[in-house]
Amino acid sequence: MFDNFVVPDLLPAASEIFLAAMLLVILMVDLFVKDSRRTPTFLLTQLTLLGCAAIQVYTSTADITYTFSNMFVDDMMADLLKLFVYMTMIVVLFYSRGYLFDRPTMNKGEYYVLALTATLGMMVMISANNFVTIYVGLELLSLSLYGMVAMNRDSVASTEAAMKYFILGALASGMLLYGMSMIYGGTGTLEITKIAETLYNAESNRTVLVFGLVFLVAGLAFKLGVVPFHMWVPDVYHGAPTTVTLLIGSAPKLAAFAIVMRLLVGGLITLAADWQDMLIVLSVLSMAVGNLAAIAQTSLKRMLAYSAISHMGFMLLGIVTGVVSGDARYALNAYSSSMFYVISYVLMSAGTFGMILLMARAGFEADNLDDYKGLNKRSPWFAAIMMMLMFSMAGVPFFIGFFAKFSVLQAVVAADYLWLAIVAILFSLIGAFYYLRVVKLMYFDAPTDETPISAGLDMRLLISANGLAVAVLGVFPQVLMSLCAYALLRSL
Repeated sequence: MFDNFVVPDLLPAASEIFLAAMLLVILMVDLFVKDSRRTPTFLLTQLTLLGCAAIQVYTSTADITYTFSNMFVDDMMADLLKLFVYMTMIVVLFYSRGYLFDRPTMNKGEYYVLALTATLGMMVMISANNFVTIYVGLELLSLSLYGMVAMNRDSVASTEAAMKYFILGALASGMLLYGMSMIYGGTGTLEITKIAETLYNAESNRTVLVFGLVFLVAGLAFKLGVVPFHMWVPDVYHGAPTTVTLLIGSAPKLAAFAIVMRLLVGGLITLAADWQDMLIVLSVLSMAVGNLAAIAQTSLKRMLAYSAISHMGFMLLGIVTGVVSGDARYALNAYSSSMFYVISYVLMSAGTFGMILLMARAGFEADNLDDYKGLNKRSPWFAAIMMMLMFSMAGVPFFIGFFAKFSVLQAVVAADYLWLAIVAILFSLIGAFYYLRVVKLMYFDAPTDETPISAGLDMRLLISANGLAVAVLGVFPQVLMSLCAYALLRSL
């Protein structure tokens, strides 16, 4: 009866299995925690993420390994992105701790459990090699985030943001599923690698595939938050508690990048001529709307929301130009530039939202631009950290943001898309205005609030390290660039 049963190789998914097991342990342990700061839960969560990172490094190989009937893939791209997801989540939870303690209605064990569940969803997405696996990981992430956005039950804005996020997210999931069903109908398989083989051998109905591709790209565009599927981003960023906004604006971008690479580059590369034009339109619209709309914002969180839209549009340029470069070396440079860009953005975004959390206190969110007036007089060091983050976001030399933009533009020019490079540069110059406006407020305006900045030593050290990492990696960007290129070289 069981002669055909094959025990799957569990080693490639060891970190996922460990996280799932620890998630259940933390859920049970938290029932007995009496500490108002949830210190045991917090420490267990951080140790779990460190354990996942250690397992990932230990089990990492230079080979591409498939398991669970080829539904799950472990390669260098997955290993590197997962390591950055773990590091980002560790930083996010450190930043969140003081904010949660000041807001008892949110300082629950469920916050940490949902954060780990979202992390598990991201891990599954990054290693997905099947439409079913992608959808399971995506919904695991999305449902966790819906709950986290609504955790502050006393806030009308949070409840409204959660409802908008849930309804629009359900619509996007439906489009993604419909697109997947059309691709399945055209190829007869749900496995991404087999889809690539089927398309290469021209064994499918092209009309059905292109029809499905439109819905697939629309669903991916929603998850990336690019125009015209960006409607949820400003409202969710602004309405969600700042700790949740920090989470949404950081680690999930890494998982979204992985899904775009797996689906479009790994599975549907034969249809590149079709999805390339779609991505160019999404990219240009995102850079235009994101940068122009951000100028009008008075809320820093909404400004960063529109900024995220423009950054994701910029990131798509590398994926677009990797297809048309015609040379494997140029294609690798283009894809690695996008990967370098998204990692750099996550680092900058985490630091910027970390600064908002540093400035916040009980009853005060510090999410308006006016709250940063005269910050240099209150704390010259943290004003300098915020300045470095804003300069990096704007692409000022020599911070990591500059080299992230430069590497993508280099790939665009190499693919003979000079007009696209000019458009990207113009919108980047427009975007520099609202980043530099924050610097102007900190250094040239009188403070509206003289209250000292109160934060724990761990928070102060971490935000300082985050800001300095943006500067140091800007001086030595080649280390991270080479890592991205090597990971993709061993994965594609």
